[in-house]
Amino acid sequence: MYDIIIIGAGPAGLTAALYACRSDKSVLVIEKETFGGQITYSPRVENYPGFAVMSGNEFAEKLLEQVMAQGADVELDEAIGIEGSDGDFTVKGKSAEYKGKSVIIASGSKHRHLNLPNEDRFIGENISFCAVCDGAFYKGKTVAVVGGGNSALQEAVLLSDGCEKVYIVQNLGFLTGEGRLVNEVSNKNNIEIILSTVVTSINGETKFEGLGLKNTETGEETALKVDGVFVAIGQQPENEPFKTVVALDERGYISSGEDCLPSTSFKGIFTAGDCRTKQIRQITTATADGAVAAIAACRFLDTLK
Repeated sequence: MYDIIIIGAGPAGLTAALYACRSDKSVLVIEKETFGGQITYSPRVENYPGFAVMSGNEFAEKLLEQVMAQGADVELDEAIGIEGSDGDFTVKGKSAEYKGKSVIIASGSKHRHLNLPNEDRFIGENISFCAVCDGAFYKGKTVAVVGGGNSALQEAVLLSDGCEKVYIVQNLGFLTGEGRLVNEVSNKNNIEIILSTVVTSINGETKFEGLGLKNTETGEETALKVDGVFVAIGQQPENEPFKTVVALDERGYISSGEDCLPSTSFKGIFTAGDCRTKQIRQITTATADGAVAAIAACRFLDTLK
């Protein structure tokens, strides 16, 4: 039996593992997809203290190496539920079951979809969520980035280096990303910003033909001919498997304060990172959550002795 089982290997989960290991606790980290989480898809990270610039993948690799060097075990599996109570938990995975005295849920979030007809048909072909992964396929071509936050603007800048034309389609009348990123995309000759506009359709039946757009102020509908689309409209939490042990808010986030203690009737369950209710979701706030949750879990374990 592990002292602490951590569900999710993003910045929050890995930081929690680091702090727990350094407190001489036995730790298992369970991750279903990519060690490092969503940050691995970010081409440039420029807002993490101490590092002028690095890729999200580089950050994740270094953190994972550090955690494993401290003695944490890692398992590639999908957690589908938590059973037990107060110091005796079983995390049920698709491949196996894992026993732990405490659990930190750091399940993170996944890319939000447009939820339009034909979208699923073209995901992985003409619709992508990662410019680092798929941008090279559109060299010399025209693409659209849907969204106006930091992630969308970073995607657009990266794509502009190889694509002939990049459109940014934003539903609001302004871009919501950091000022420096807004200035960067505004100064790129091959980036065109389309504001107050929503995507209403994915055009094409057997062959992708672009997007249907609608201006939210004028109601005008147009067709945008592009070769590919990169969707960057935020994240949605992946907490459905844990709704029987922790309370979720109306959007599916784990109800929790800055103490990383979720609303639950069980002692020994904690949460950290983008999966919980919070105002700001950044790497720094995720790593901070990981530290807070790990320390809280260690204090709980001390009460069991």
